[in-house]
Amino acid sequence: MGDPGELQVSLADIEAAARLLAGRIRRTPLLAADGLAPRRGELRLKCENLQVVGAFKARGAMHHLLRLFERDPKLKARGVATYSSGNHGTALAWAARELGAAATVFVPEDIPAGKRSAIERFGGRVVPAGRTSRDRREACEAAREREGFSIVPPFDDPWIVAGQGTCGLELVEQVPDVKRVLVPVGGGGLIAGIAVAVRSKRPDVEIVGVEPVAAASMQAALHAHRPVEIAAGETIADGLKPVQVGALNHAIAARLVSRVVTVDDAAIRQAMRLLLERCKLVVEPSGAATVAAWLAHDDVAAGGATVAVLSGGNVDFERLVRLLSERPTCPA
Repeated sequence: MGDPGELQVSLADIEAAARLLAGRIRRTPLLAADGLAPRRGELRLKCENLQVVGAFKARGAMHHLLRLFERDPKLKARGVATYSSGNHGTALAWAARELGAAATVFVPEDIPAGKRSAIERFGGRVVPAGRTSRDRREACEAAREREGFSIVPPFDDPWIVAGQGTCGLELVEQVPDVKRVLVPVGGGGLIAGIAVAVRSKRPDVEIVGVEPVAAASMQAALHAHRPVEIAAGETIADGLKPVQVGALNHAIAARLVSRVVTVDDAAIRQAMRLLLERCKLVVEPSGAATVAAWLAHDDVAAGGATVAVLSGGNVDFERLVRLLSERPTCPA
């Protein structure tokens, strides 16, 4: 593994983001998961499902807007927009409302009802556009020409990555003896930020990405030594299925991420159920992928304190019941 030096996002950037975000986001709890699967080893849960708007995305969205409006206050009146499968859009709608700007979110046509209503609850305008991340990005970029808003990328952006990296600063402080951090990977912004923060503080810590089997875009990028577009299949982890990881995020991951593992939907359902039944935590499929990996892969469950980042908890009641209606086999 490389060291964090000479990357586009530095520890200093993340520490500056933490100072700027102080009082605007939550320092989320890090909980011991002793009863989850006692024979599997030591697991801690970084509960970004309890973050403002129910997901880590609040960190990057708020940080980006604060930097954007600081650089050019006039942009606030023009509004902002993004393309998102749900959580980033909700976070942007929240951050924009907090700072007095309008927000438009281009979403997939099959967005879960709960995520759509969350965007609208924070005052965001929802525009359905296709079913892939490329569809909604292209629709957003075309609309910018007509409407003049500023686009806030969901993951491939230094301000976004620095904001997400504040999660890594917190977890290192909360678990000084951490040996391994499991991070869900969609576009790669969260794992990039966490990798810089954690490896800068603790170069020996292992950073492991987790992707759905059907949408392993970071694995594909690391294998090809560049971001590549994949044909993402269906998965219940809708937040982890961008067809291509960000170039910035891939560059950081190639230097600092130890490896990427995959999990299937059955393992994610099992993890969601265990988190609900044994830890009393509601976690969406994308957020539960890390615990699914800890349960399914022996090599990420041994060797000291492992932290699983629960990236979000935005799943509506009807979908939660539907996803968990088939009981999986729980580990002893």
